[in-house]
Formats: sequence, C-alpha cells, structure tokens
Amino acid sequence: MTTPVHIGFIPLVDAAALIVAVDKGFTAAEGLDVTLVREVSWSNVRDKLNIGLFDAAHLLAPVAIASSLGIGHVKMPIAAPFNLGLNGNAITVSPALHTAIMAEIDGDPFDPMATALALSRVVATRRRSGAEPLTFGMTFPFSTHNYQLRFWMAAGGVDPDEDVRLVVLPPPYMVDSIASSQIDGFCVGAPWNSIAVDRGLGHILHFVSEILVRAAEKVLAVRQNWSDRNPEVVAALVRAAFRAAEFIEQPHNRAEVARLLARPERIGVDADVIQRTLDGRLKISPDGAMRESSRYLLVGREGAARPDPVQAGWLYAQMVRWGQAKLSPNALAVAEAVFRPDLYDAALGTHAETDRARPGSVAAFAGPAFDPADIAGYLASFKVFRRVP
Repeated sequence: MTTPVHIGFIPLVDAAALIVAVDKGFTAAEGLDVTLVREVSWSNVRDKLNIGLFDAAHLLAPVAIASSLGIGHVKMPIAAPFNLGLNGNAITVSPALHTAIMAEIDGDPFDPMATALALSRVVATRRRSGAEPLTFGMTFPFSTHNYQLRFWMAAGGVDPDEDVRLVVLPPPYMVDSIASSQIDGFCVGAPWNSIAVDRGLGHILHFVSEILVRAAEKVLAVRQNWSDRNPEVVAALVRAAFRAAEFIEQPHNRAEVARLLARPERIGVDADVIQRTLDGRLKISPDGAMRESSRYLLVGREGAARPDPVQAGWLYAQMVRWGQAKLSPNALAVAEAVFRPDLYDAALGTHAETDRARPGSVAAFAGPAFDPADIAGYLASFKVFRRVP
C-alpha cells in the first residue's frame, strides 16, 4: 500500500533533491507515490499548497514565513522540515549595464562592495542625464532574490525603492525579459543565470555566496495542519530527500543527476548547464570566462539540508527592514518556528547527528554579524531601509 503525495515545484536546480528522490525511486522505497507538478510562478505554488491541491512544495523560504505570518496573502501556518538548498542564486546584468559598472569600478570587480558602489555611481549619472531608472527582475516580493538584490544595492547607497525599479518575474521568464530590454539585470536561481550568459545576453556579476556565505533558499514545505495529521508521511519525505541529497552531492553521480533534471518535464534545459551548476563551475561572461565556488549551491553537504531557525530569523529581519512586517518578538518566534530541525532530526535519527554538530551562520559581505536576539540593533546599523507605514 502506497501513499499518494502531490508536490509542486518550479524548474530550478535547487528542486534537485525532490526530483531525484522521485526519479531514482527513493520516495517509492519509503512507501510514497509522489506526483511532481511543474509550475511557472511562486504564487501558483503557494496558493495550491495553501488550499490543499499540493500536499507539499518546493518553496521559497521567505514565502513559508510570510504565509505563516499572514503577510502578503492569507495566513496559512507552514512547516519546513527539510532545506532543499542553501545559496544557488546569482546576480546577472545586461552587457550594457556590465560595461557601465566596470567603467565605474574602483577595486576588485568580484568584490560586492566595489560593484555596489559602482552601481551607485551609474545610478547617479543616469539620474543627472534624465535617463529612466534601471530595472531589475526578482522572483517574488517574499523571496531571497528580492532581499539579496536589496542587500547588495543598499550596501553601496542605492535605495532599491527610490533609485531603481524592482519587478516580479517568474524564473523561466528572466532571460527573455533581459533579451527584450524590459529589464537591465536580475537575481534568480540556477540555471537561468547561465542560460542568459550562454545566449550572450548577460554577465553574472556575483554569486549570492559572495553576498551571504550561507543563505537558506528553498525548503520542502507542508501545511502545519497536514504535517500534524501525517507525521509518518512527512518523515518519509524527509528521509527520501536526504537520501537524494546525499546522492546528488557525490561527484560521480552529477552527470546522471544533470540528465534527470534536464528532461523536459523537469527543468528542460541542457544537461551540461545543470552539471556546471552542481559542480559550482559557471561561465560568467559570453566571452567564456569561468568562475568556481565550492559554496555556489549546497544541496546536502555542510549540514545544508537541516533547517536552521537562525536563517528564518534573518529572513524575517529582511521583511522588517524593507517594510513588509513589523518587528515583534511574537512574529520572530512564528518565523523561527517555520524551520523545523526537530522534524528533520526525528526522521533521520543518527543520520542527523553530524548536521546537528554544524550550526550555520548568516555571514554577509557588509553590516554587522546577525544576532536574532537583537534584530532591532542589527537593523539600526543600516542607512537604507523602509519603515512599515
């Protein structure tokens, strides 16, 4: 007897643990009959999860928090017992904007502070000349992409709400939007940055792992009430995803994983692009220049799969910084409670011991160290922010 489970996902490489868990039979081995449903937009995934059309979802970590807090949409408490990925995003800009930033750079072009300051000079020049503000795409208001773009820009003195335009675009639409000059840059997950570079439409300016050392990206999300009713199913999903993450992180499996993800019903792009992502070796420029990072995307290694409430606290702090939420101890507690290391540990038993010994941190290229016990003090250090009306 198998248990049917419907799971929504967006065609991104950080859905790999779910896709591999199903396509390699790890979910079936746990007694689950999983149907993966490919979606285009995060609002579709969120809404179908909230109303019960999906039992679980590949979900933006901030969306799980926003749903639990009831901001931006209806309130639906979410539990996240498994991290599907840390990092994995990049900031990509058009060739024209890349040229403009490089013309203003003072320092290392791979230093986020140097590029942020250069961007501020580009923005100032455009304002003086009467040019339209630069437009950047991000995937959702409650998204790591939004917060990472804002964090980078604001560090250089660019106000993301006053000096540029930020627009919401589904991940697969980013490349066509930059091709049609509707946007000047974007922050999105793999493989869409690489697709833009391969098509000669963009330069990868920064891996997000240069902005933040460890940033919770996507989670396996379930409704809290569904989790309470189906604890054995949740545990089975965690075990299957954990096994898949271990499989993905073995270098000798990467070619097979890339082929699985490349299929049209999964991500639907060239397997070589996906393997480059998994290996952390990306082409960053149409001229063929490459960069490598061992932290580009963490699927299971370095304790990445275990939910870390500190990461949830940092995401909540960004919501407060940018006027999406008010600061309150109760709201912080709700946000931190979305990330469920207790469910992860209970499902994996002794397998979780190593991960428990490796607590994460949110180390950024600018600003003070993040302390969830003093969010007010942390936010007070920043000059660019929004207040809740």
